[in-house]
Amino acid sequence: VTGGKPTLIETIARAGIATGVDGLFIETHPDPSKAKSDGANMLPLEKLEELLSILTKIHRAIQ
Repeated sequence: VTGGKPTLIETIARAGIATGVDGLFIETHPDPSKAKSDGANMLPLEKLEELLSILTKIHRAIQ
């Protein structure tokens, strides 16, 4: 979905949560540039906790 643009991960995830999806698939890696595959589609692992926090807040707000 991101077309190899990891900068879109947060936007697409927020939109999904806001529209009521039941789950997300987010590829992560400690260093996406060293991933054996799909590195261009990955969120750096260090950014996952913050993103999940934001998504949780959105999910709670729409309940």
